[in-house]
Amino acid sequence: MSVALSVWSARVHGTERRWKRWEAEFTCSCCGAGWARDKLQEALNLLPPRAAAELRMQVERLDEVFLGRTHHEPMADPALAWWHRRC
Repeated sequence: MSVALSVWSARVHGTERRWKRWEAEFTCSCCGAGWARDKLQEALNLLPPRAAAELRMQVERLDEVFLGRTHHEPMADPALAWWHRRC
């Protein structure tokens, strides 16, 4: 979980104002654009309430930054999680 939080933070706090899709493509297929946020969501759903609340505070702060630095991709599959539908 700490790796996912670290990767999501690095993704969110990139050096450019807007992210390009290739910036989040790491060296393996499991580490694509939303991998870290997917893992964090899984953890939020599985952790006990107190631990989930602590993690949720950190994730929500990062999500706010991500939302401010990206925009909705209208052509994205609506079945995907919201963070996969932003660019």
